[in-house]
Amino acid sequence: MAKIGGLGKGLDSLIGGDFQKEAEVISGRKKTAEKKEAKDSQTEIMMKISQIEPNRDQPRKQFEEDSLAELAESIKLYGVIQPLIVRKKDGYYEIVAGERRWRAAKMAGLKEVPVLVKAYSEREIAEISLVENLQREDLNPIEEAMAYQRLLKEFHLKQEEVAERVSKSRTVITNSLRLLRLDSKVQTMLIEGLITTGHAKVLLALDDREQQILAAEKIVDERLSVRETENFVKQLLSPKAPKEKKVLGNETLYHTIEDRMKEMIGTKVHIQRKDEDKGKIEIEYYSSDDLERIMEIMGIYKDNITNV
Repeated sequence: MAKIGGLGKGLDSLIGGDFQKEAEVISGRKKTAEKKEAKDSQTEIMMKISQIEPNRDQPRKQFEEDSLAELAESIKLYGVIQPLIVRKKDGYYEIVAGERRWRAAKMAGLKEVPVLVKAYSEREIAEISLVENLQREDLNPIEEAMAYQRLLKEFHLKQEEVAERVSKSRTVITNSLRLLRLDSKVQTMLIEGLITTGHAKVLLALDDREQQILAAEKIVDERLSVRETENFVKQLLSPKAPKEKKVLGNETLYHTIEDRMKEMIGTKVHIQRKDEDKGKIEIEYYSSDDLERIMEIMGIYKDNITNV
C-alpha cells in the first residue's frame, strides 16, 4: 500500500482532542460514581486477556502470521509497551484499538495485558479503528474502502466529513469507494496483491464483470504494467473493426488467366490485384534449374545476361 501521509488529526486527536475533553468536562451535578468512572478511564490497568474480545466491525480483517509472530517474540522480551484501548460491553471488554497487540500477546502466552477503558460511541469506535489502521498502513485497499463505506452508510456521514476525520481529500475517499464496484473475484486479487490499486482503477472502466475478471487474469498471467493494462482496456472498449476485403470485379477472368499461365510455365502463378487496374504477378520456382527453365520460356537466357 502506498505511504500514507498527512493524517493531520490522527489517532491521538481522536483519542485525545474532543473525545478526551468530553470525558474531562464533567458537570458538578454528576454523581460521584460517574466522576470516578471518568477518572478510571484515564488510568492504565492490567486486564485478563480472557476478558477481552476483538471488535467484529473493525476495518482490518487480515493479519500476517509472520508479522504477528515477530511481535509476539518482542512481547515475550519487553511485554506490551502500549496499552490496548477497550470499552465495556455486555459482560466483556471490546477492543477499540490494539487488536494486533492482543493477538500477539495471546501468541506470546501472556495472561494479562495493559488497557485503558474508554466510553466511546459506535461511530467514534469506527473512526478510531479506521484512523489507527491507516496510520499503521495495516489496511489493504478493499478493507479501507469498506471502512469508509461503513462510516457513510451506518453513521450517515457525508464524504466531506469522512475525509475530514481521516485527514484525506474527498477525491481520495471517492476513488477508494469506487474499488467496491469491482467484481468480488477482482477485489480478492487486489487484496492478495496479485494486482495493484493502479491496475484496479483502470479495470473500473469495464462495466462488464466478466470482462473485469478476464482482464485481471490477463494482468496476472502476462504481468502487464498499468500502462499496458490501459491500452488493453481501451482495445476492449473500442475494438477495431476488421478491414473489409475489397471485392473486385472479373474474378473469374483472372482465375482463368492464372490457370493458363500455370499451364504455360509449369509452376504456381498468383495474380494479386490491388484495384481494377493494378496488381502484381507472383511466379514460384523451386531450384536454380527451375528458374532457368522459366526464364527460357519467357525468352530470357542466362548466357545473354551481363553481370553489372
